[in-house]
Amino acid sequence: MLKAKWLQSKWLAISWFVFITALFMLPGSSFPKQNWLTDIHFDKLVHIGFFAVLVFLFLSAYSNGGQANMLTILFCAFLYGCVVEILQDRFVTNRSFDVYDVVADVVGSFCGVGIWLLTYRKK
Repeated sequence: MLKAKWLQSKWLAISWFVFITALFMLPGSSFPKQNWLTDIHFDKLVHIGFFAVLVFLFLSAYSNGGQANMLTILFCAFLYGCVVEILQDRFVTNRSFDVYDVVADVVGSFCGVGIWLLTYRKK
């Protein structure tokens, strides 16, 4: 399936982390105010996708198949999602803390675990 060696790169995982952090820190004025995407809560789908990829890449790069690493990565993803929301609330113009973004981050993290399990677990 997706067992390409480049997907297991630590630098790819770290680069994705830096990239999404930069996107999360953009001011609210960088986004459209009201359109059909806000009506369907598209931003939650973005959070789910970002965190699914993040957790998948970190599991691919750092997991030796052990459950402890998986739980550590999941916990770090949850913590990261909370910290991002706090930073947005305190330091980013026109952004605020949104508990539903954190929920979307958690859902995305579990999706990333699921994709990783489907990809790398031996049958």
